[in-house]
Amino acid sequence: MSAPGYASKKLLTGLIGAPIAHSASPAMHERAAEALGLRGHYQLIEIAGADAAGLVALLEGVRRLGFAGVNVTYPYKEAVVPLLDALAPGAAAMGAVNTVVVGNGRLTGHNTDTTGFARAVAPLLAPAGNAVAVIGAGGVGKAIAFALAGLNVADIRIFDSEPARAATLVSLLARQGGARGAARVAPSVEDALDGATGLVNGTPVGMLPNRAMPVAAALLHEKLWVADAVYSPLITPLLAAAEAKGARIMTGRELAIYQAADAFQLFTGLAPSTEVMGEAFDEVMAARSSTYHAA
Repeated sequence: MSAPGYASKKLLTGLIGAPIAHSASPAMHERAAEALGLRGHYQLIEIAGADAAGLVALLEGVRRLGFAGVNVTYPYKEAVVPLLDALAPGAAAMGAVNTVVVGNGRLTGHNTDTTGFARAVAPLLAPAGNAVAVIGAGGVGKAIAFALAGLNVADIRIFDSEPARAATLVSLLARQGGARGAARVAPSVEDALDGATGLVNGTPVGMLPNRAMPVAAALLHEKLWVADAVYSPLITPLLAAAEAKGARIMTGRELAIYQAADAFQLFTGLAPSTEVMGEAFDEVMAARSSTYHAA
């Protein structure tokens, strides 16, 4: 049913990043808008290699052209942070933004990767004794680590090919204090996985057309749960290898849906149906799989 008073309301949103042609976000957001009686359009804004000046120009366009907001993805989740007018507390704490809301001419950054991943991963976590390896300390890795800390994971091991980025993330997590679990820099993937109960890939490794793995298959085993933020393909090489070893796996589907739902609510003030968004996501993935196999 349509939301009262919204039957003819137009909603313009979008996504800034590169590469993003594979994104299921347009289908999810437009279908959610339709279900609420909104006339929604979600624009893919694919710009590779944008510097700060280029991002400022893009954001100024978002501010002036009637957008309710935009999502931001790789490689700009951290780069946009100093260019916004304001940051929600969570986004400010981690220094990464995936959702920019336009309101009263101001651009405010949020991070729904964190809230989305927390909703997605909670069923995999044991009541106690969790030790989770996070691969990647960039924009997605930050959101994942903050989500795990917010769920009181006792031991978070962070590995990044640039150790300084991992150290920065550990420092940011330490500032949060409270009941949050301890985080440390892992000097190697092997160290991160030593005794771990869970593994999360927060890097783009494994996203089509890339078929690499961020973790060697020999390190995977049946007592581990493995999650991947990548959803193109849905079963990444990492998840396929983990499943073959008997590990529980979580695809990027739930993260994609929940972060989109949380962003949609920030854009509109309306709670979308995650079921409707999930159906739209599944249709995109089914069509892409058919095209991929046909090729």
